[in-house]
Amino acid sequence: MRIGTPLSPSATRVMLLGSGELGKEVIIALQRFGCEVVAVDRYPDAPGMQVAHRSHVIAMTDGAALRALIERERPHLVVPEIEAIATDMLLEIEQAGLAEVIPTARAARLTMNREGIRRLAAEDLDLPTSPYRFADSLAEMQAAIDSGIGYPCIIKPVMSSSGKGQSLVKAAADVEKAWNYAQAGGRVATGGKGRVIVEGFIDFDYEITLLTVRALGVGGEVDTFFCEPIGHVQVNGDYVESWQPMAMSAKALERSREIAARITGDLGGRGIFGVELFIKDDTVWFSEVSPRPHDTGLVTLATQRLSEFELHARAILGLPVDVSLRRAGASAVIYGGMEERGIAFDGVADALAVPESDLRLFGKPESFVRRRMGVAVATADTTDEARARAKLAAARVKPVKG
Repeated sequence: MRIGTPLSPSATRVMLLGSGELGKEVIIALQRFGCEVVAVDRYPDAPGMQVAHRSHVIAMTDGAALRALIERERPHLVVPEIEAIATDMLLEIEQAGLAEVIPTARAARLTMNREGIRRLAAEDLDLPTSPYRFADSLAEMQAAIDSGIGYPCIIKPVMSSSGKGQSLVKAAADVEKAWNYAQAGGRVATGGKGRVIVEGFIDFDYEITLLTVRALGVGGEVDTFFCEPIGHVQVNGDYVESWQPMAMSAKALERSREIAARITGDLGGRGIFGVELFIKDDTVWFSEVSPRPHDTGLVTLATQRLSEFELHARAILGLPVDVSLRRAGASAVIYGGMEERGIAFDGVADALAVPESDLRLFGKPESFVRRRMGVAVATADTTDEARARAKLAAARVKPVKG
């Protein structure tokens, strides 16, 4: 792709749909290549809006509003950075030739809905997954558990993100509570009720994110590249720390790459994908995939020569990529800890005094108790040492009222 000059007739225009902390890093990476970037989100002053050329606040689930904005801005590339988007309209936009959707409109549509991506993986591609059923009511959910899924099991809304609405059900007494929690955490509901997936529990040893990049190779064709695997800890379905590389057997890594290549190859297009996998010994199960940078991949800001955000920018622009690891590292989340607008942060200097550490404070305009407001990253000779450093740096940052 020829890259022009921002704010001129030759500009290469890129529109980000979703402009949180991950989108902010993608925007910065795109700006370094001289792209003209338009940030879109559902609320004003989102992190990515603070570094973009222009920004817009719209309900991205409103297809008509989304199309009107794209027709007005005329971006060359539309880059979804969240799931809550009118993906049927993205299909229309792509088919009409209004813009290229990254990685594809089909990928955005399938992955916004756990049902779509699970059926693709398990039923079309025959990839190993946990046993599952879908349910539209509490009665159907109970029947799915009783008819073979059993206890323990995982309940998730088919449309949610960052672990919202997800719970572990250990016994019949937990079922109704899990149903209600899924309804509260689901992104889309009809008549107050939303569809859920009931997943059988897998007794895995650990889970990884395998960042998989589809980018132009030496021959000019789209090729597949793999970053080193990322281990992570989740609490209530939301990541709290990650590290890279995750130690795993050669056989499990090979199988993980095979599964990641299959699912991302079917979704197509260019860009980075966060493929989530469960591992037990040498056995690997597919869990989920995001066709965009992954939150656990924030660790790559410290570990890789090119972060996942720089890889995404290069891939979508048709530029060469380099997935090499520089040093073992880890990340740890900094939560807001309060319900407040315009908070401040103490302890930043103390945090940066931790050896080989760095911070990203996202600049979100409003804090919640469990809202991710920043992240600490650190490197070291080993991942264990890096994890200790990242957690220490994160703990030294103290959110306070502004």
